[in-house]
Amino acid sequence: MEIVKDSLLVAGRIFTIFPLLLIVGMFMGKRSVGELPVFDFLVVLSLGAVVGADIADPKIEHIHTAVAIILIGLTQRLVSVLTIKWRKFGNLITFEPTVVVSQGQLIVPNLIKVKYSVDNILQMLRERDIFHLGDVDFAILEANGKLTVYKKESKSAPSLEDLGLVKQKKSASYPLIIEGKVYEDTLAYVQKDTTWLASQLQTRGLRQDDIFFASVDDNGELYISEKHSSAKLPPIHH
Repeated sequence: MEIVKDSLLVAGRIFTIFPLLLIVGMFMGKRSVGELPVFDFLVVLSLGAVVGADIADPKIEHIHTAVAIILIGLTQRLVSVLTIKWRKFGNLITFEPTVVVSQGQLIVPNLIKVKYSVDNILQMLRERDIFHLGDVDFAILEANGKLTVYKKESKSAPSLEDLGLVKQKKSASYPLIIEGKVYEDTLAYVQKDTTWLASQLQTRGLRQDDIFFASVDDNGELYISEKHSSAKLPPIHH
């Protein structure tokens, strides 16, 4: 009988706490659900922990959970207002936008700062249908972890297809060198060898150790992002 009683209690808590959670979530606004800056992420974790404990443990006073949810929602709303009114306060509790690609070059110090790897950035670019690093004028890692990309003007202009002409198929590019390491299987795939790569680097006056990232396409065109890029970074402020 005790198990049945506890089970009914848990069921009752689920049906009463979720409407309250929904109301508080609507009160906090779209920002807390859609963007998830650091503070809002912590709010969501806290709400999950409070509700989870309340549902799992019938010994916890139900009214205490309700009070905790309301207070967490009010705190989030207060912080949101303060963030809008005082920019300095907002900057203290969130990440600054960070430029990770400028003029087609990966900004290595910034990647290290935000603890993102080359693979992370390449994946995020592919999700934006960008398969060539050289097509990117600059890319910004936003405070919520999303990547904002501005393509080079030559890549953003109307395409041949838009003008009613035949569009020439563009080859995809494949990672060839990552942080100085050469992937020979990529060379084999594009039917090239290390001798070809060495001659390409020599023509550009570069050594393998100078390269942070390089890719090659089916046509054998090599694209290189150096470790120490001289690309100018656009000023980005939160």
